[in-house]
Amino acid sequence: MSLKVPSLDLLSHELSKLPGIGAKTAYRLALSILKKKEADIEALRSALKAIKENVKLCRDCFSYTENLEVCSFCEDTERAQSPLLCVVKSPSDINKIESSGVFKGLYHVLHGTISPLDGVGPQDLKISELLNRVKLLRDKGLSEVVIALDANIDGDTTTLYLKELLEEENIKVSRLAHGVPLGSYIDFVDQRTVGRALENRIKI
Repeated sequence: MSLKVPSLDLLSHELSKLPGIGAKTAYRLALSILKKKEADIEALRSALKAIKENVKLCRDCFSYTENLEVCSFCEDTERAQSPLLCVVKSPSDINKIESSGVFKGLYHVLHGTISPLDGVGPQDLKISELLNRVKLLRDKGLSEVVIALDANIDGDTTTLYLKELLEEENIKVSRLAHGVPLGSYIDFVDQRTVGRALENRIKI
């Protein structure tokens, strides 16, 4: 007979709603929280409260910012003069791109990708805001929009949709190159990746 503790089950159920957290992992996390000291529980409660009260969407790029109308990237005067705008799926993607140390332009977060099977359409994303922003930035020197979405069906669908809209605004549109990862062997790379690598081949 399995242990039945309503409060523990309730916490486990709520934790399982988080992305990447299955039922077993959620239950283990709930047990771990149960074993914490009261001070640790209070610290967690305070952190959850603070994030809901203080963190909001940036007015311009729709990434996250705390207690400010715009985020640090949009506030950066040097970035504001960049001819590049990078479109990403979620705020966490900005950190990945920034870690490369290569991109020094502005960002725009869609908060998802077009996914008909999940009932997500263009109207559910920050696409109209993107178009309005492109028009504004174009007058300030914007010349190219880099689309950095996942290399899957939803990402490709969204990329093609944005490409058509942005080209109507006479803006150059590019996307991240996809292909064989550095340090990998052709024998172990799947056919789709090899195909992408050939499509995105470069002159040497």
